[in-house]
Amino acid sequence: MCYDGCMKYDSNEMKMKVELFDEKTLLRTMMRLSYEVVEKNDDLSKIVLVGIKRRGIPLAQMVKDNIKKNTGTDIDMETLDIKYYRDDLQKIDINPQITKQEFKVDINDKEVILVDDVLYTGRTVRAAIDAIFDIGRPKKVSLLVLVDRGHRELPIRPDYVGKNTPTSNSEMIKVNISPIDEKTNVELWELL
Repeated sequence: MCYDGCMKYDSNEMKMKVELFDEKTLLRTMMRLSYEVVEKNDDLSKIVLVGIKRRGIPLAQMVKDNIKKNTGTDIDMETLDIKYYRDDLQKIDINPQITKQEFKVDINDKEVILVDDVLYTGRTVRAAIDAIFDIGRPKKVSLLVLVDRGHRELPIRPDYVGKNTPTSNSEMIKVNISPIDEKTNVELWELL
């Protein structure tokens, strides 16, 4: 399913324009973002990383692993599937069955850092925030994204950004992360 960072096109209708990050650059960017999380938060025990399904999960795991490697602190992490919170759900299914997601970690009075691959319209993040508040009452919700491509439809901005990449609406940012994908990189694609 295509969420915030992409459009629904057949791969034959698109071509890769440029590779924005190779694997080494992506990993280095995630290390920088991990350092930023540490620098902006005095008490890492009050943080819960929440990876938005799909590619936000391995990105959140990278942040978690980087922070543990560099500080010795093992911060909490959860995963979030926002499909039942999307504002276009009834376009997908006339009678959607909404099930409440639960976390093992208590997020009440903690800082939740949502982690996603691409920020585009902001609708995925809005859905994630709705889901988070169904689960608990965090003290603060922040957003970490690998790529911000612009074109916001909602007043949402990231707190941690790997790269700002202005795009046109006929372009798509494709984040590939192993083991979900066969390679690890970020590509800019365009409509033919």
